[in-house]
Amino acid sequence: MTLKLYAHPFSSYCQKALVALYENGTPFEWRLLSQDNPQLFEEFAALWPLKRFPVLVDGDRTVIETSVIIEYLGLYHPGPVSLLPADARAALEVRSMDRFFDNYISTPQQKIVADSLRPEAERDARGVADARAMLDIAYGWLDKHMADREWAAGDSFSLADCGAAPFLFYADWTHRIGTSFANVIAYRKRLLARPSFARAVDEARPYRPLFPLGAPARD
Repeated sequence: MTLKLYAHPFSSYCQKALVALYENGTPFEWRLLSQDNPQLFEEFAALWPLKRFPVLVDGDRTVIETSVIIEYLGLYHPGPVSLLPADARAALEVRSMDRFFDNYISTPQQKIVADSLRPEAERDARGVADARAMLDIAYGWLDKHMADREWAAGDSFSLADCGAAPFLFYADWTHRIGTSFANVIAYRKRLLARPSFARAVDEARPYRPLFPLGAPARD
């Protein structure tokens, strides 16, 4: 039975799942969430009332949360690229870095973007300043972490890199990665050159006008 992915190509968390699917050439059916298709949104909401995407459907199983989706794919639809090591200690390092990118790159980045969508009177200037400060701290930590490695958890592309790719991609649009963080900039370039993520980026290009802070004319 064909996997179904309820997602939007411009979403960073959807791109995280797409990278995992594309890494292994896993076949799936796009269930592209669009305002032009309210019936599909109703179908999606029935599967997951919290309405957070992506959502993966595999027969009678509904799988939520992107990191869980990627681990599920590795267990039930494995391919040639293993995104989580079999060794428990190595897997712990991958999961740790995955949480870093979720919590300290994606979360503050999304805080800044979400705040820009609010009416002026409802904006949270202090919260945005704190988010920008967190990103600078995270960039600094990551720069040291990436000084002697190619990928987030070592020599192999993993679950952690699936998230790092879109999160650093949009974070640099939102709060520019400073030139002093050369290792982060180089890592982001390697992620953009990865065919699986390059494909996700290309699929999302038509939606760049949706970026509320204004998509830069690069990448």
